[in-house]
Amino acid sequence: MQWSCALSTRPSLELALQEVVTRALADFGVAPDLGLIFVSASFASDFPRLLPLLQEQLQVPRLLGCCGGGIVGTQQGVGVECEQQPALTLLLASLPGVRATPFHLSPEDLPDLDSPPQAWIEAIGVNPADNPQFLLMVDPFSAKIEDLLQGLDFAYPESVKVGGLSSGVGTESAVTSLFFQDRQVDGVIGLALSGNIQLQAIVAQGCRPVGPLWHIAAADRNILRQLQTEDEEPISALQALQSVLQQLPAESQRSLCVGLACNAFQTVLQPGDFLIRNLLGFDPRTGAVAIGDRVRVGQRLQLHVRDAQTAADDLERQLGHWCQQSAAKPAAALLFSCLGRGKPFYQQANFESQLIQHYLSELPLAGFFCNGEIGPIAGSSYLHGYTSVLALLSPKTR
Repeated sequence: MQWSCALSTRPSLELALQEVVTRALADFGVAPDLGLIFVSASFASDFPRLLPLLQEQLQVPRLLGCCGGGIVGTQQGVGVECEQQPALTLLLASLPGVRATPFHLSPEDLPDLDSPPQAWIEAIGVNPADNPQFLLMVDPFSAKIEDLLQGLDFAYPESVKVGGLSSGVGTESAVTSLFFQDRQVDGVIGLALSGNIQLQAIVAQGCRPVGPLWHIAAADRNILRQLQTEDEEPISALQALQSVLQQLPAESQRSLCVGLACNAFQTVLQPGDFLIRNLLGFDPRTGAVAIGDRVRVGQRLQLHVRDAQTAADDLERQLGHWCQQSAAKPAAALLFSCLGRGKPFYQQANFESQLIQHYLSELPLAGFFCNGEIGPIAGSSYLHGYTSVLALLSPKTR
């Protein structure tokens, strides 16, 4: 298994492609059989020319990619995050003993949630018995993302699914920005990897719990109506929210969100056991609070605060844990990070990419800043926000 990554920040698409192809191929002794390309929204007007220009310089049987509001790549062995500027990253791989199956689902091809698992298996074209692991890139304007993730979990319950929603900036965000083999597409593109490869995911939501653990006493779809602690009577969700807000400094109040416990049977909840969702609004007349996900009566939740220090600590904690548990470093990594992170969030350039390479040494690192991040929590796949999902790729341990 061999991986190579190259990044260019040249403002000319022709020169950027020439640079990344030359540098990425320089490390290869054999012809690569997979290419992943991530290109910044700054090149939006050149998207129709991207694949024809690339095919003039690179022949690879499997080629996928997308647009991002920011691009992650490797430059001279160092991880770099390019935000608000032209950038293009190419990740190449030679994967002997690995079956890499690319697939594209247009919005019309997506099975509905009433479909049996076989409908999803036929749409993807991969047998669950092969234990595929999935890389996903999604057009947020045309795909039903939640339906997609539920359907894939239904058909491939043992598989890891990671990825992100393509993104742009300003008017460029509406440009079709998925690249599949030799054409631009909408909907969903993905890669199913099976055989001598393992994909492990780190999902860093970057939030810390505040206040008590609540039980949902009354709710309707995504509306919290009443909450209660273990030994007290139910109160309105808004009263519960205000009781926690009173104890927080002003800067923390602005970044308050909700953590939903993923496992109903887990008695002790730790960081990573909550699915973080945004607060959407409240009704002062009824005391109801709306959040960004459906809830059910009896479910446990805890309010959380998101800030840069917590996000940094979360990612570092998980990287450290992974290194303790793993016998060898990965062969390559993909970073799917939220547009709301990066330099404006950390007040430091290249923070996450450098932290990753501090723990994992020099390795090919590629990715993009997303409009939503896909990764597993407690065995199920979710669409996240303000999150970083790191996919670690390596040969299977024997």
